[in-house]
Amino acid sequence: MKPYQRLPIEECGEPLVPLPLATFAVITPHPYAALGAPYGDRSPYWLRKSVVAALLQAQQNLQERRPGWRLQLFDAYRPLSVQQFMVEYTAQELAQQQGLALAQMSDQEKQALMETVYQFWALPSPDPKTPPPHSTGAAIDLTLMDASGRPVDMGSPIDEISPRSHPNYFQDQLDDQSQQVQCDRDLLRVVMEAAGFQQHPNEWWHFSQGDQLWAWLATKATQQPHLACYGAAPPA
Repeated sequence: MKPYQRLPIEECGEPLVPLPLATFAVITPHPYAALGAPYGDRSPYWLRKSVVAALLQAQQNLQERRPGWRLQLFDAYRPLSVQQFMVEYTAQELAQQQGLALAQMSDQEKQALMETVYQFWALPSPDPKTPPPHSTGAAIDLTLMDASGRPVDMGSPIDEISPRSHPNYFQDQLDDQSQQVQCDRDLLRVVMEAAGFQQHPNEWWHFSQGDQLWAWLATKATQQPHLACYGAAPPA
């Protein structure tokens, strides 16, 4: 169990609603759906109603600072079936990078591999007390697109399992390229936090509002208690 999962959830019952995709830049085809992730009839680009409103505010914050720039959406709502699919897919990918198949690995090797996976992917838990952040409809993975319509270089791709994914990885690197990457990561964080989001400690691209991780991070940041109001989102 991760520390934030110990926080209680007082579900507010707010519905999932589709994101207004014409307002944002969107990565197409959807990266997980293209792998065969089982989303069913609901698009992955759904979030809780208040989170959609906050994301629109974040886009406005960005355009005030960088006219013509847009948030580029990568992933939002995930049913548990998709979370399970991506955990298994990531584990297989990491095993292949080591020149192994999961079936060939010892129990100790599998345990070490899964510990790495779960640094970046939440456990696909069906327990209503410990839902994965994306399964609440309160979390969004996203990046930046500049005024020319090109994705901004953020220093590492979304979902890379390495220290480069940590939000401040480039902070102490003094070359111009690294400093620009850190500047753009900070820009994304600032416009999202100004709209009420909190950033995942290990992932520059992951932000949430209203889930357990958000409540835990907001409580740490402000020294004031924050309540998680979104649990597992209801199925379509």
